[in-house]
Amino acid sequence: MKILICGLPGSGKTWLAERLIQKIDNCAWFNADAVRKAANDWDFEMEGRIRQAMRMRTYADFEKDHGRTVICDFVAPTEETRAHFDPDYTIWLDTIPKGRFEDTNKMFEIPAMVDKKIDHFLPDSDIFAIASELNIIKKGNLNGLEKANSTNAG
Repeated sequence: MKILICGLPGSGKTWLAERLIQKIDNCAWFNADAVRKAANDWDFEMEGRIRQAMRMRTYADFEKDHGRTVICDFVAPTEETRAHFDPDYTIWLDTIPKGRFEDTNKMFEIPAMVDKKIDHFLPDSDIFAIASELNIIKKGNLNGLEKANSTNAG
């Protein structure tokens, strides 16, 4: 399962990801700042943001294809960048009215579809409940895949 945690800079994406990975089985995590640093790509115009979304997708798809849950936390400011990433599950952190970068504030589009919207900072018990929910969803998806594969094999 590929999970996107998106929101404005300073909304708590990394904070949430750090807590979720502690409780999600077999989980990889990619932080946008670390990925940008490794790529040495600091272009925050639309073209650079699309390139970053595709880069994050490449990392995430590799992990997902190898049976892991993967969390990617990055701003993903537009519907287009979110579509390029193509998440299975989206968490939108709507915890602040504006971020620290005015260009990002102007560009940011409220996500049209999210699986979970978080509008305040959560205690660890609530975060662990989200992780449990994600583990159940992943297990359900794997069971569905196993059933489909056994049906196709027969």
